Amino acid sequence: MNYLPAPPPPPAPGMYPQWSPPYHDVGRDKFTATSENPFKIVREEPVSTFSIDVDTASYSWVRASLNQNVMPQPASVRTEELVNYFPYDYAGPKTTAQPFSTNVSVMPSPWSPGRKLVRIGIKGYSVQRATRPRANLVFLIDTSGSMQEPNKLPLVQQSLDMLLDELDPRDTVAIVTYAGYAGTALEPTPVSQKAKIRSIIEGLGAGGSTAGAEGIRQAYNLAEANLEPNGVNRVILATDGDFNVGITNQEELKGYVERERGKGVFLSVLGFGMGNYNDALMQTLAQNGNGTAAYIDTISEARKTLVEESSSTLFPIAKDVKIQVEFNPQAVSEYRLIGYETRLLNRDDFNNDKIDAGDVGSGQTVTALYEVVPIGGPRANDDLRYGAVAGAPRAAAAEFGYVKIRYKLPKSDTSRLISTPIDRRSEVGSFAAAPQDARFAVGVAAFAELLRGGKHSGSFTYDDVLKIALASRGKDEFGYRNEFVQLVRAAKSARTLAKLER
Repeated sequence: MNYLPAPPPPPAPGMYPQWSPPYHDVGRDKFTATSENPFKIVREEPVSTFSIDVDTASYSWVRASLNQNVMPQPASVRTEELVNYFPYDYAGPKTTAQPFSTNVSVMPSPWSPGRKLVRIGIKGYSVQRATRPRANLVFLIDTSGSMQEPNKLPLVQQSLDMLLDELDPRDTVAIVTYAGYAGTALEPTPVSQKAKIRSIIEGLGAGGSTAGAEGIRQAYNLAEANLEPNGVNRVILATDGDFNVGITNQEELKGYVERERGKGVFLSVLGFGMGNYNDALMQTLAQNGNGTAAYIDTISEARKTLVEESSSTLFPIAKDVKIQVEFNPQAVSEYRLIGYETRLLNRDDFNNDKIDAGDVGSGQTVTALYEVVPIGGPRANDDLRYGAVAGAPRAAAAEFGYVKIRYKLPKSDTSRLISTPIDRRSEVGSFAAAPQDARFAVGVAAFAELLRGGKHSGSFTYDDVLKIALASRGKDEFGYRNEFVQLVRAAKSARTLAKLER
């Protein structure tokens, strides 16, 4: 009689490893909280000074959060970065002798009756591809274990692959990777050898801790060894978060990139992923490295930053760009700068060429907004009991204020000055009559202010933002403005982090 063998006993608990999903950081993202700029009294403090900012990382982070149906942390929202995410159709400079033009408009505030908004726009000249300087680039790529996720290292690889096609064959590329230790994956190589460069990028893998500081040292050393005296020398850091091996002190890293900046090598930062993103550190590195900070959450964003805007991302036309606005106490009683809280400068920093400030890239537009209270308008501050009584204003104060822009050419250490008045010729009588781009920028700023808590936006709502955005989208070649409309709609139903965690 045949008997089937008895089935084997079930495995003892723990005998075989159980599959588990890959580790994913949650809730370790770091942002620096800042309070919104207050209203200043013109008779006490008539001058406002700040550094230009062309970073866009905050907008992409807001989008990534809302696409997950979660409201972004208020500290992650920097109003100027949302506004400057979009290109604007400002008139460019007429000659390359002056690297950018200034565009000013004044309009009624849509959220504060009786107040006005001042829009200051800058447009940089576009460097033609045939005449742009050679580029010496070092890709510094985080290959630590946390970069394994699809929206991290694989997206980095796709992003850099696209960037290669925008470079000139005479440009050079080097690659440094860092995880538990840092190493040179590719010595400086002409872009004409694309196949070789691509094979290195495609072969990257993730694993280990994050020796970012040592990677930065090696990247700068490579850039300096291959320095282009008349070209662009830049380290491009691609990472998801913190440095936990080597120099981890933010001030030490800041000092290091400042010293390297003085040698002619700039630093730009591309952030990837969520859960462990150290925005505070990335902003510090980019701002002090004379570079930009972008957050890449999708392949479309990579294309925008590294393909469609590659010239402005890589090729500066002016550095240490500062803006100073003096308001006329005969026309304006109070003002507040909307955004730029992390870019504020002292009044005497404006004329000091030793003080670092932001850069403007080829063809780039930069926008700043002020909310002002005209004489007789609804003020935020009361008069002092023992202060000087404001004299009667002149009936025909011709200027609201005066804008001065100080900048340096990329290879110069001496600043130049551009000035323009904010006069009545720039004013329109109704918000609807304001330039289309100005209205759209105001809508974006209002959205950012609401995400931050709406301290100064009164009873304004997301629906009010939608009305402005829909009426002022205008030409939208790449669909950025239509995407913004969808984000505003998403914010109306998104959950807060607190609700999500319950």
